[in-house]
Amino acid sequence: MNQTNKEIIIELKDVTKEYDGITVVDHFNLSIEKGQFVTFLGPSGCGKTTTLRMIAGFELATSGEILLGGKDISQIPPHKRPINTVFQRYALFPHLDVYDNIAFGLKLKKIPDETKKNKKGEPKLRHLTKQEINEKVMNALKVVDLEEFESRDITTLSGGQQQRVAIARAIVNEPEILLLDEPLGALDLKMRKEMQVELKEMHKKLGITFIYVTHDQEEALTMSDMIVVMKDGMIQQVGEPKAIYDEPNNTFVADFIGESNIYSGTIIDDNHVLFLNHRFECVDHFPKNEKVDVVLRPEDIVLNDVGKGMVDGTLVSKVFKGIYYEYTMMIGKNEVIIQNTQNFEINKMASISVKPFDIHIMHKEFVSNTYDGYIDKKNNVIFAGGKFECDVTTLIEGTTLDDEGFLVDQNGLKYDLTDADVKVEVGLKDIEIIDNEEDGIISGEIVSIIYKGDHYQIIIRTEEDEDFVVDTEWTWNENDKVSVLIPKDKIQMKLVKEAKEYVVD
Repeated sequence: MNQTNKEIIIELKDVTKEYDGITVVDHFNLSIEKGQFVTFLGPSGCGKTTTLRMIAGFELATSGEILLGGKDISQIPPHKRPINTVFQRYALFPHLDVYDNIAFGLKLKKIPDETKKNKKGEPKLRHLTKQEINEKVMNALKVVDLEEFESRDITTLSGGQQQRVAIARAIVNEPEILLLDEPLGALDLKMRKEMQVELKEMHKKLGITFIYVTHDQEEALTMSDMIVVMKDGMIQQVGEPKAIYDEPNNTFVADFIGESNIYSGTIIDDNHVLFLNHRFECVDHFPKNEKVDVVLRPEDIVLNDVGKGMVDGTLVSKVFKGIYYEYTMMIGKNEVIIQNTQNFEINKMASISVKPFDIHIMHKEFVSNTYDGYIDKKNNVIFAGGKFECDVTTLIEGTTLDDEGFLVDQNGLKYDLTDADVKVEVGLKDIEIIDNEEDGIISGEIVSIIYKGDHYQIIIRTEEDEDFVVDTEWTWNENDKVSVLIPKDKIQMKLVKEAKEYVVD
């Protein structure tokens, strides 16, 4: 979406938020056009609600600027911002009827009275008249389709009706921006789907800017003009729903938005990629021999009789989904999910084909784990908050360890590596996950799992906010508490300074 020809209503410039030294929103940059429906989408804990609260003024940014119409509002209190918020918990007053809930803020509000001036010649402030309040309340009720509900007791309303009252109370003040923090979270599935359509219609009627927070990808795809995908406090991708679905930036976005088949591949030449043990034609351009991630959407895979496609495999399961069948095919050790309207037999061979422009190729997000570390006095390496056994003789070629723990080379030079800074690299397949927190070297929590055809890519985050990325064939669950082991010979290291810096006189 080209923002250069549109009016930018709000900008977040390098906004960061920290709590007790922990970064929850990290250098967030975003421009939002006037009248857009923008959705912050991501898993729990990704920073989307914190970002929304900073826009509202309920939280202050640790650093960065929030501009409204080009003016910095970062330090302005919430009640002075032309922004209203609808929360998942509607916070309606149970002792007031629908009318008085919506009118509550209007009764407190003061507006300039152009007929009366103070000594400085400025308009005095006055309360709204009953007629003005009534007109605004009735207009808000009309927008949310609750006409004739004004006398109803809040406790007699359904969840969807209460949600509409909360929206009416927010829009009655005619804000420039409406913030919605998972407002459909308390509704059942049927009501959620109905309210998705109604919210989109309300947005069209009002013509104001909506900023919406959700972890539900369907909500984001259904309602948004623009989606901001977030992970670990950082933006992963910004774009229109179709663009993000069709062209995800990385495996996280591909996995989080819609269903995806994700595989490890290798670029053969400018127009071909190798994966699923087959050479596929593609349209993305990458350097020859580069290791890449390949994404196939299930609906883009053509299923046919054996021998009639590009690759043959065995159909091992079939689930009827109403308008299509979802098949699982095994090609070697790789699992392929396919959506197809035809009824094929399972436990039989079949064939798949994919058009070149339906093969989406991305740079690998993780090739290995890299850390800054140092060597302790017992020749262990300290990194990621853990102490690991290692082979320090790999740091200086042609050395051995003497009885005192010093490195000695062929010329008799002695090296003391105590406190030597090193760069540490560990392969994705070289880390062992232990289901007991005490039995490994360092413990953490599984924060991400992405299935990549024949293995899982897992991210384990420690208490010190260090990550271990692991490729494993074993199944785990998000939020599992685990620990990690790394074999001594799998830890690769390189000295930061030259070896001569550590020669013992």
